[in-house]
Amino acid sequence: MNGTPLPIGVEDFKDIIRHNQYYVDKTLLIRDLLDNRGAVTLITRPRRFGKTLNMSMLRYFFEDTHSERLNEENKLLFYGNEHYAEKKIIMEGNDYVSHMCGYPVVFITLKSAKQGNWENAFLMLKKAICKVFRDNRSVIDKLGLSSMKKRFSLIMEEAAYDSEYYDSLRFLSEALYEVYQKKTIILIDEYDVPLENSYERGFYEKMTDFIRSLFESALKTNPCLEFAVLTGCLRVSKESVFTGLNNFDAASVLSTEYSEYFGFTEPEVCDTLDFYNLSERFNTVKLWYDGYRMGNTEIYNPWSIINYIKSVRSDQKALPKPYWSNTSSNIIVYRLIKLSGLKERTQIENLIDGGTIEIPVHEEVTYADIDRDMNNLWNFLYFTGYLRQLSLRLDGGTIYIKAAIPNEEVRYIYRNSIMNQFREDIEGRDLSGLYKAMLANDARGMEQAINRALLSTISFHDSAESFYHGFMAGIFQGMTDYIVESNREEGNGRPDMIIRYPNFLGKAFILEFKASNRAMDLESCLQSAADQIVNRNYAAGLISEGYTDITCFGIAFYRKNCLVKQV
Repeated sequence: MNGTPLPIGVEDFKDIIRHNQYYVDKTLLIRDLLDNRGAVTLITRPRRFGKTLNMSMLRYFFEDTHSERLNEENKLLFYGNEHYAEKKIIMEGNDYVSHMCGYPVVFITLKSAKQGNWENAFLMLKKAICKVFRDNRSVIDKLGLSSMKKRFSLIMEEAAYDSEYYDSLRFLSEALYEVYQKKTIILIDEYDVPLENSYERGFYEKMTDFIRSLFESALKTNPCLEFAVLTGCLRVSKESVFTGLNNFDAASVLSTEYSEYFGFTEPEVCDTLDFYNLSERFNTVKLWYDGYRMGNTEIYNPWSIINYIKSVRSDQKALPKPYWSNTSSNIIVYRLIKLSGLKERTQIENLIDGGTIEIPVHEEVTYADIDRDMNNLWNFLYFTGYLRQLSLRLDGGTIYIKAAIPNEEVRYIYRNSIMNQFREDIEGRDLSGLYKAMLANDARGMEQAINRALLSTISFHDSAESFYHGFMAGIFQGMTDYIVESNREEGNGRPDMIIRYPNFLGKAFILEFKASNRAMDLESCLQSAADQIVNRNYAAGLISEGYTDITCFGIAFYRKNCLVKQV
């Protein structure tokens, strides 16, 4: 199998190229940015879709490091040599290549602002700004004004007053122009991380004030700015942080601009699988990691693709996993589930079953709007990759999207979030009536209690038995005086659940679950569950351990309906 390493978690373009790691060439992004020549371009894409790597690539292409040696090293990343290939942008000709190593570049990422309070978040933002100044420390001695030198040094050493950071990026571009007589390219990566985090942690207004000042001063009527590119997950409204910006070009997942540069296209996926001799895995990859649409371009999740290939290279029997679900808390899906009413619960169930939802598009929102309207929350899910576009229609000036869950990986996130929310709900629910009914061998009482619990949760019927198994495990977690075991080996198979007192003088229960696809089959499923307990002799193990008071229940489910039968 091909030995070229995969860049798992590597977001620095130079590191990938110099270490000869596998790289899907996205350098034509440079061509499109130069052709469009937007003063400020905001590109929003879901997390882990290559935003930081592309911003790093832009930096190495455009930046004049003012070191002949470093500039030559950076040019080789694109021209190639005996170790790594020439990149696509070089083949586009001198109209584009002439911009290489031609500008001062300010590259800053705001990821580090994900902190628990304003003080720590602001501290990390100051550190990020200080790093950018340190990257350009060579200008200090060349600045003509002593006041500029002093301010530059204080910011670089993290010794300036807090107020000095609010327009620090503009000041840096002015200092660079003063020395080099060239306008600056500003690259701001993950611009909305501080906004999302501050909303969740309760200091949104303070963060919004800072980000607005930082951006407006640097990006609005700045004569020292060549152009700027920002990336993030969401397009936050102009009124929030981009007030008054002209020539502001926003490219969201709806836009056709730059659509192929973030994530893998299907030909790129096929080439990658072929490169690693894994072409036979294409159908699996498509089922699990395809399904995104950026503009008119079909896109695969790049983070999951490279992780899956890595796992298969280590173990040919490796199964697909939800790699993307492990990269964050998926708090947006969790919030939807937590805030959902009966209408939204029905919509979520329909989506997980393979259905669709139609939502009006709101491209410009603020984090403060998220809880005010469920349509805002659906929009957050769409723009951050938890829903995919199937079709668009225009009605009265409003764009409506028909959307679905993109793939099996994202479906897993919904299911997992549902079960986590259900477990939280169960912790605060009084289920003593259910426990008393079971201890009294009261099948009817159990049935009524389980049905009440079913009505208040979200189910997913495309994998019904696994859902109901998890549901029942959560229901009985509060029986703290009893041992609850799932799928324990007993008799001629595994009962779905055994609940037993710690010593054999107490009671023990065997529960077998069945899920019906039709309401009319519920009774027959119930009988099947009861028959299975008897026919497979599930009580044998408990009897051998000395238990004599054993009660068995068959339980059948159809959507929000449950029947219970004592065997």
